[in-house]
Amino acid sequence: MASSSSSKFLLTLLLLVLALGSSNAQLSTNYYSKTCPKLFPTVKSTVHSAIMKEARMGASLLRLFFHDCFVNGCDGSLLLDDTSSFTGEKNAAPNRNSARGFDVVDNIKSAVEDVCPGVVSCADILTIAARDSVAILGGPNWDVKLGRRDARTASQAAANNSIPPPTSNLNRLISRFNALGLSTRDMVALSGSHTIGLARCTSFRPRIYNESNIDSSFAQTRQRNCPRTTGSGDNNLAPLDIQTPTFFDNNYFKNLINRRGLLHSDQQLFNGGSTDSIVRGYSNNPSSFSSDFVTGMIKMGDISPLTGSRGEIRKNCRRVN
Repeated sequence: MASSSSSKFLLTLLLLVLALGSSNAQLSTNYYSKTCPKLFPTVKSTVHSAIMKEARMGASLLRLFFHDCFVNGCDGSLLLDDTSSFTGEKNAAPNRNSARGFDVVDNIKSAVEDVCPGVVSCADILTIAARDSVAILGGPNWDVKLGRRDARTASQAAANNSIPPPTSNLNRLISRFNALGLSTRDMVALSGSHTIGLARCTSFRPRIYNESNIDSSFAQTRQRNCPRTTGSGDNNLAPLDIQTPTFFDNNYFKNLINRRGLLHSDQQLFNGGSTDSIVRGYSNNPSSFSSDFVTGMIKMGDISPLTGSRGEIRKNCRRVN
């Protein structure tokens, strides 16, 4: 009798452990090797075409992956248009007039559907597109874990609360990343994605006019294209990395040491705080940055994926089936 109850207990414990581990256990680098063998070249050629047309698109696709994973996990919810039953994430404060590249995701999905219809999720397409964007722009390459399924709903409120704004201080950045299982080092490395891409004047206006921990000539350069008055030139763009804005390298960290971080949240990483040494390390050692960036991207891709029978494989990334 006792051995029977202990066996039941062990079985229950085993099932619990399996259930807890299952969210990531079903993600694998060869998930589509048999069901969609042409997946990787199909995605890469579409991403490559988009970046050749507009170099900024690489940063835009990478940002979509961040903003998807930070809101209820990497489930493609960001890609959903609003419906009568829910207000999606596209018009949340961090994304409105800012998140872009949805048309490129549509093109990738269409190309993938041509070679293997109904097989690959939009969440996985976003994951591959982010990796390819980094690699095409000169950054590291890595094997992505796949097997995510797509969410059937989205939450504007979650997007408003989950994505750290450019006004964030260091403690807020650390705690937000930590809450998702990402370390402080992951946070600094992933912030290095700001080595590519552009930001709107409305995101950096307070920094270039009100802050003292900024190189004065850099501030003056940025002020020329970003007027002090709110509502004037709000959508004017400036590169996040003033040196090589379309090449994925470690210049972002060198800029921070020279007090040339464009966003308040950027310069927080090198401002006399606990992350100064990490920034200095990455500025001196590009391979260390690349390695930690890849680690951070893989960990971020592991945030709360829908696997097994949860979610669906969307036919169109903008709407549920």
